[in-house]
Amino acid sequence: MEQSTVIKVENSPIHRKSKVLKKYTGLLYIAPWLLGFLGFQLYPLISSFYYSFTNLGLSGKAKFVGLTNYINALTIDHEFWNSLKVTVIYVFTSVPAKLAFALLIAMILNSKLKFINAFRTIYYIPSILGGSVAVSVLWRFLFMKEGTVNQLLAIFSIQPQDWIGSPHLALFTLDILAVWQFGSSMVLFLAGLKQIPQELYEAGIMDGATKIRMFFTITLPMLTPIVFFNIIMQLVGAFQEFTSAFVITGGGPMQSTYLYGMKLYIEGFRYFKMGYASSLSWILFIVILIFTGIIFKTSSKWVYYDDGGKF
Repeated sequence: MEQSTVIKVENSPIHRKSKVLKKYTGLLYIAPWLLGFLGFQLYPLISSFYYSFTNLGLSGKAKFVGLTNYINALTIDHEFWNSLKVTVIYVFTSVPAKLAFALLIAMILNSKLKFINAFRTIYYIPSILGGSVAVSVLWRFLFMKEGTVNQLLAIFSIQPQDWIGSPHLALFTLDILAVWQFGSSMVLFLAGLKQIPQELYEAGIMDGATKIRMFFTITLPMLTPIVFFNIIMQLVGAFQEFTSAFVITGGGPMQSTYLYGMKLYIEGFRYFKMGYASSLSWILFIVILIFTGIIFKTSSKWVYYDDGGKF
């Protein structure tokens, strides 16, 4: 009797209506995110891929030209290769420096210091502000010929440098700004340091290991999953850098800071060659894919996991 009652309740119109209501209520909850994803991510992604095979310009008319944009970028456009070279140099100078500095600060904050929570907050703030136009403008004033940095160097009788106007120093100025945005990587390293068992350090001390040796044999191997994640995230972000080069140096001097993002912007919004700019963005996607693929492929040789597993 009880079983038949349960079956009747489950098959009743009220129960079916409740199930339908729950289903559409769930869809209603995710609708804002779904609409945003479709309108601001998926549609632009598909559109840019289509336009990369056209000559879309200021007129708004798109004529299919096949692989012409890609071929021109790889064979005719010398600025393309220069911007890619400058960007690769920027990536391989700024990312390692940022991660090394983030790890250093994380290890300092991991020690027992007074007001440690306040220091963590202070050190994280630059990563929030670092990509803004306002900070880039401030950076330009700091590193100009009569800026604060040269004034500080003059106090120590050090010759002032033309940080922004010199082709040899301009990219280094952008590197410093990138390193200054170390907060997010620092937080991840700090969380990883908290997870390392203290028993490993105690065993190392009993074996007479120095702090330097314990860093390379205990700390660094245990942090390799976080190092791996940080490398991927920072590499992708560095390849897409635009604001600092646009605001601080304008791509100069002598195109020494002409990052790939600058090339994309100029082709799309100065020359209005939207089709060509779209093809450049997809070439950048392929470049990032190749570098991240290499890192993923080699990760099994240097990334250590507690359970002995591999990514």
